[in-house]
Amino acid sequence: MAFEVARTLHTPLDVFLVRKLGVPGHEELAMGALASGGTCFVDRHTVSLLGISDEVLDAVIGTEQRELARRERVYRSHAEPLDLSHRTAILIDDGLATGSSMKAAVAAIHQRMPARVVVAVPVASQQACQELAGVCDEIVCGMTPEPFFSVGIHYHDFSQTTDEEVRALLRAAHGEVLDRIPDVVAS
Repeated sequence: MAFEVARTLHTPLDVFLVRKLGVPGHEELAMGALASGGTCFVDRHTVSLLGISDEVLDAVIGTEQRELARRERVYRSHAEPLDLSHRTAILIDDGLATGSSMKAAVAAIHQRMPARVVVAVPVASQQACQELAGVCDEIVCGMTPEPFFSVGIHYHDFSQTTDEEVRALLRAAHGEVLDRIPDVVAS
C-alpha cells in the first residue's frame, strides 16, 4: 500500500518497521509494539488484565527486537533512512485494530522531527482512530466498521508480504527498473 501511495503522490518511499508484541497464544492481540529507532510501547492495561508476567513480556520483546533488526538489515541494506526533518511523514498500515503498532510508529517517527505526521489506513476500529487522533496531526481512514472484529476480514487476500516483495518495491520506488513489480495486497 505504501508503494502505491508514494507513487500516486510522487513522494519518496522509505521503510519504517514496527513489530507487534503479540500475546503468547493469541499473537494477533497486541500488548504493545516496537518500532525502528528503539521505541517500545507496552499497553500496561492489556498486560495487567491478562496477567502477563514481566518475564513473558521480556521474552516477547527480545524475540521481536531480533526480528525487527533482521528486517532492518534485509530491507534497508546500505541505505540510510530518509531525512524527515521539516517534511510531512505519512505512516501507512493495512489497518488498525488496537492501534498499538501505530502508536509506537508515531512515537518513533516524532523523534525524527517531521513537520507533520499523518496516519493513513484503509480500515480501523473507531477506538484506534480516536486514540491516534491525539498523537498525530491527521488520520485518514477509509472505513471504521462497527462492530470491528479484525483487519484481515476486510481483505480478499491478507497474506504476509515477503521480504523479497518489500525489497523489490523499495528498489522500484528508488528508480531501479524491474521486470515486474510484485502484486502486494498489504504492506
